[in-house]
Amino acid sequence: MIKKITHIVTILLLLIVGYNNNSCAQGQKKIIQLSGVVVGQDSISGVGGVHIYVPAAGRGTTSNPYGYFAMPVIQGDSIIVSAIGYQKQNFIMPGDKGESVTLFIELKPDTTILPELEIFPYPTEDLFKKAVLAIELPNRRDLDNLDRSLDKDLLRRMYSNEPMSANMNYKYFMDQQMLSTSTKFQLPSNPLLNPFAWVKFIKAIKNGDFKKKD
Repeated sequence: MIKKITHIVTILLLLIVGYNNNSCAQGQKKIIQLSGVVVGQDSISGVGGVHIYVPAAGRGTTSNPYGYFAMPVIQGDSIIVSAIGYQKQNFIMPGDKGESVTLFIELKPDTTILPELEIFPYPTEDLFKKAVLAIELPNRRDLDNLDRSLDKDLLRRMYSNEPMSANMNYKYFMDQQMLSTSTKFQLPSNPLLNPFAWVKFIKAIKNGDFKKKD
C-alpha cells in the first residue's frame, strides 16, 4: 500500500514539474536583433537622427548620419519610428522572421502649410513710404559730394578749360607735319574758300565758343 502511494506521488510530482517547465518555456519571448536603414522620400539618401524606440520598455536608439540603426527587441514589441519633418510610423515586431531582422524604412514627409503672416510695423502704406524716405543713410554726405563732383555742367567746364595733354600735343604736331608734307610742292590752301571751314565757324558761333569765359 505504501509503495502504491509513493508511486502515485512520484508520478504527480513529475507531472507538476513538467507542466511548470512547459509553462515557463511558453512564457519566454524571443530576443531579436533588429537592424535597418531609414531613407527619405527619394529612397536613396539615408536620414540621420531618426528615433527608433519601444515606448512600453523605455528603450531605443537613433540612426547614424547614413540612416543605419541596430538594437535588440523582443517578439511582440511595438516599435515607433519618428523624426522631425516626417510622419510617425509604428509596427509590431513579429517572432517568425528569425533571430535577426533587417528592415528598409522609408519615411514620408509631414508638411504643414501655414497661413501667410505679414509683419508690418506701420498702419498704412503712406506712413511706411514717408519713413523710408526720411531715412538718412550713413554715407549720405559722401553721396551728395559725389553727385556734385560728377555734375555734367561742371565736367564740361573743366574739360573746356583743360590744357592740351601730351597726347593732344603729339596729335597736333603730327597733323601739322602731314599738312606740311601734303602741301610741300603747292600753294597753301586758303581756309576762307573752304566751305567746310565756314560751316565749322558758323557752328562755333552758335555754340558760343567765342564768348568770354569766366
